[in-house]
Amino acid sequence: MTERGPRKRAPSWLLLGCSLTGCGGGLPLLHPAQTLRLGDVRALAGFSSNVAVGELAGATRNAVNQAAGNPNPPPPGDVSYAEGALVAAAIGPGLAPIAGARVGVGAQSEAGLVYTGRAVRADIRRSFELSDTLALSIGVGGSATLYGRSGEASIPNVDLGRLHGWGADVPILFGYQSDGDLYMLWVGARAGWEHVDVDDLTSEPGSAQLGSPPITLSATQFWAGGLLGAAVGFRHVHVAMEMDVSYASVTGDYDQTHAHVQGVTLAPAAALWWLF
Repeated sequence: MTERGPRKRAPSWLLLGCSLTGCGGGLPLLHPAQTLRLGDVRALAGFSSNVAVGELAGATRNAVNQAAGNPNPPPPGDVSYAEGALVAAAIGPGLAPIAGARVGVGAQSEAGLVYTGRAVRADIRRSFELSDTLALSIGVGGSATLYGRSGEASIPNVDLGRLHGWGADVPILFGYQSDGDLYMLWVGARAGWEHVDVDDLTSEPGSAQLGSPPITLSATQFWAGGLLGAAVGFRHVHVAMEMDVSYASVTGDYDQTHAHVQGVTLAPAAALWWLF
């Protein structure tokens, strides 16, 4: 039987640093409003980040500080700790590599697949040419949050290595592309939903009474926001950058405790493109 018990504690500054700057990563779009021509392929590789600010960052910080002063898992009913756990699991603050590819499928449409250290996202979209240099696109994407991709827990008793979930989002982009594709600019709006679960969060035996239930986490997130991106390059190689700003609302349960937390997240990203 799986049992809960005290975990080895890292200094609070180290735990906070991991929760704010490591192991997560966002899922940016990193593509312009214009779609690729039939058969063209664009590969990308770079880095992305998820940064929780305001109330979301405060929830994580409170949980880290609480864990630093108490060697035991929080008791059921601790809403403050539950809020921090939900942020760590649903928002996933951190930095991660990003890699993916997009392919033109005809009829001004394209499909894409991208991976970060936290999740995989697949999407399809269609663009509408407004002029020789301006376009509008709309798409739909689905994502899967993966087991074992986030390393050590950002806060104690939240084992993100057991994280799994799924989600969906809808992006709308408006963009400019110069003659010769020397540079591209895009701005847009994006909204989505995600559900994640973490089952049986701790597995260290011998430090709790037999029969104590395992710690579980379940969180549902709704989010919406805007983004701004740009790319510059020549012929087949470009450097792209994007900033996504979203407002997220997370509701869920951690260790039999219901909690709700909401606030702003930032997702900067940069990548190198290769067009084949």
